[in-house]
Amino acid sequence: MSPLKHLLARRSLVSALCAAMTGLGGSAWAQSQSTGPTVKLIVGYAAGGPVDSSARVFAPVLSRELGQPVIVENRPGAGGAVAGNTVVKSAPNSLEIFYAASPTMTISPHVLKAMAFDPLKDMTPLATILSYANVLVINQNQAFKTLPELVAFGKANPGKLAYGSAGMGASNHLSGELFARRAGITMTHVPYKGNAPAMTDVMGGQIQMMFDIVGGAKAHIDGGKVKPLAVTSKERNPALPQLPSMSELGIRDYDVGGWYGLYGPLGMSAELSQKITAATARALQDPELNKRWVDQGYVIWNAKPADLADRMRREHALWAEVTKGMTFE
Repeated sequence: MSPLKHLLARRSLVSALCAAMTGLGGSAWAQSQSTGPTVKLIVGYAAGGPVDSSARVFAPVLSRELGQPVIVENRPGAGGAVAGNTVVKSAPNSLEIFYAASPTMTISPHVLKAMAFDPLKDMTPLATILSYANVLVINQNQAFKTLPELVAFGKANPGKLAYGSAGMGASNHLSGELFARRAGITMTHVPYKGNAPAMTDVMGGQIQMMFDIVGGAKAHIDGGKVKPLAVTSKERNPALPQLPSMSELGIRDYDVGGWYGLYGPLGMSAELSQKITAATARALQDPELNKRWVDQGYVIWNAKPADLADRMRREHALWAEVTKGMTFE
């Protein structure tokens, strides 16, 4: 091969590699070009779950925007509280950042006896990431086919509606509890060790219904294995645009969802916190990241740290009201 052909071949190869990296949202290139100290996104759940998966999709895009390496570190336990406590105890300008799911910040303080930190006081809100809704699904063979029919059945048959959840105090347990109160019915809660076995029993008819995150339930809905009745957020979900919300169907004061956000240690410097906030805002504009998350039922939540703090306070107060007098043993 002549020197000219060799040069052209090398350029062609480089162009192909760059195109491949662009097809990956630039993530591989971003990580290879990042320099400086490593930022750790601390996730409070095991690898492979929805929180972990979203963090791993987000990390390389954030790395690109920060210009330094970003990795995900899993520290599961106590519904995310173990990971949160790790960040609370770190130095103020530590690069350990809590990739928090809302139940840890708004529900766990009311249901965990061993909660070692106060989410309202012990962290610095840095950035919003995503919001999500649950969807109410029922077994396909039920006599009721709509939400009004389900409510009518519940009123005529107190306690005979059984709904599953991921466990006592889980967000979908409390979504069901709040729904029952707002609808004026009583239901029987059946806790499971995770959403998957609960969904299996809904499909099998052992229980009639459950609330599940849209992204987790969508495949079962699309496959005709369960029937969706409503989403729990105030607005419709882009992944299920034809499905009405609870409030549209007459369940007043019902707007339940979750979110992911970034938190740093208390006392983090304004310079560092603003750097992370700004990089996150830019990362959330990435079109491939947007498409991937929206297809999974998430809604991009690109807001200010003050909005994160305000939502946390509102939902913290809501779940304090719902859980008052309940036991979670």
